[in-house]
Amino acid sequence: MYEAGDLKKGLKLEIDGDPYVITQFSFVKPGKGQALYKCKLKNMVNGTQFERTFRSGDKFNEARLEEHEMEYLYADGDKYCFMNTSTYTQEWLSADQIDEAKNFLKENTVCNILFFEDRPIGISLPNFVELKIIGAEPWAKGDTAAGSTKPAKLETGYVVQVPPFVEEGELIRVDTRTGQYVERVKK
Repeated sequence: MYEAGDLKKGLKLEIDGDPYVITQFSFVKPGKGQALYKCKLKNMVNGTQFERTFRSGDKFNEARLEEHEMEYLYADGDKYCFMNTSTYTQEWLSADQIDEAKNFLKENTVCNILFFEDRPIGISLPNFVELKIIGAEPWAKGDTAAGSTKPAKLETGYVVQVPPFVEEGELIRVDTRTGQYVERVKK
């Protein structure tokens, strides 16, 4: 059980039976009366956001969230199938729940799936994934301008900026948090 004094950015709590995460937080102490906690909340199930002000005596339940390690198997339209690596049960997430993660998901990628009351609501990818380049312009010798990059299409369809010496068919490491090229993977 949380009290209003425990509120902070990133805290996950349950309000009216749904899990919410605090995305913005500010504390206001007027000259008279109770302290106020102004929060911007995001629903972790459907993504809706709203602002709410709480008073210093308010209490909240902790959101009952669990994370399970699961392996991405395949996509069927706008549904994505994941298998629990310990129980072998399969769960489906929608394209909305996957969101930007689809740019870095390839078959057999192990990631963490967030559950609320035994239903999947979100995904956490590893910080780095290795993906193959399926389309890139060839490097022109002598093209050595400092800081120059070129677009490269990855096996997932995502386009990332890479240094000019990186070629089609190579395996590269991509940071899933920023979506940027990190390095070539040596074989």
